[in-house]
Amino acid sequence: MASAARVILAPDKFKGSLAAPEVAAALAAGLRRSAPDAQIRQVPVADGGDGTVEAFIAAGWTRVEVTAPGPTGVPRRTSYARHGATAVVELAAVVGLALLPEGRPDPLDASTYGLGVVLAHAMEHGVTEIVLGLGGSASTDGGAGMARALGVRILDAEGRELPLGGAALAQAARLDRSGLHPGVAGTTITLACDVDNPLLGPTGAAAVYGPQKGAGPAEVDLLDNALAAWAQLAGPQFARLPGAGAAGGTGFGALALLGARIRSGIEVVLELLDFPALLATATLVVTGEGSLDQQSLHGKAPVGVCAAARKADVPVIVVAGRTLLGSDDIRAAGFAGSYALADLEPDPERSMAEAAALLERVGARIAAEWLG
Repeated sequence: MASAARVILAPDKFKGSLAAPEVAAALAAGLRRSAPDAQIRQVPVADGGDGTVEAFIAAGWTRVEVTAPGPTGVPRRTSYARHGATAVVELAAVVGLALLPEGRPDPLDASTYGLGVVLAHAMEHGVTEIVLGLGGSASTDGGAGMARALGVRILDAEGRELPLGGAALAQAARLDRSGLHPGVAGTTITLACDVDNPLLGPTGAAAVYGPQKGAGPAEVDLLDNALAAWAQLAGPQFARLPGAGAAGGTGFGALALLGARIRSGIEVVLELLDFPALLATATLVVTGEGSLDQQSLHGKAPVGVCAAARKADVPVIVVAGRTLLGSDDIRAAGFAGSYALADLEPDPERSMAEAAALLERVGARIAAEWLG
């Protein structure tokens, strides 16, 4: 008798519709309906952006709750994931765009201060390794707010501490690192990041991502100039590094002041989830995300999952809400097959609203077509 199929479900979130654990659960329900004997392991993933902490909680890590200021300073409850002395902190869950009060952008004054509060909490409770997921930031402050919360002082020419926010950095004249949190020296910080923008210039944090945070052309110029002043103080050599512009320049702040290193978001997530070990006995992997497009091919979760699975010679199916890639691109990325919810429900609003039921149908199809 042939052994039962062993399937790993490793999707990212379907943004605006379902969190990654919900996507995995819906696919699993469909697979079990058509292949009740299949051994199914649900391993929801993320690439460092929103949903990263929830992926680790789903994997059995401990949720640690903490109160920290949001992007405009309003205190709120947030959480990070912990396993032993390792913590996964998600910028988007602390100072992300989705946390702006009433959704009102604040491109000049929003800050990453709350992120520093969460990092300090982890360090003060025995964590010695932090993976910091970058993405979804509401601010363009070069990580200055984060640094302030960790004891760094940023002063103007008169010796006064600057207000929070990216715009204020235009007045930065002196940096005092003497009060830097002592935990930083004993903590390894890895930035999980899927962008390679530098801090400054036409491909930098302000120019590329500022408009997404509500900055008009004049505000983009102001923020870019302010970040240049900040970089001159904190470490101009770090401003040119790929990823320094991630999350409104938070990548730069972490590199220059916290001794962080940058890695591919999905690669570090899969490593922490011990994904290669899971692949050793798998016969099929199913991954996915809300929109499969050209951006997906540059470090997003499904392609990272596919790359890892191919190293283990395990075929990978990708499921998406919609697919904007041609079949040649999908094959070239290494996927053995693809399914789109839009093929079952062409109306985007209904497809998003009914995503769980549609994913169950897709799961049943995958079982019939790949596990028979």
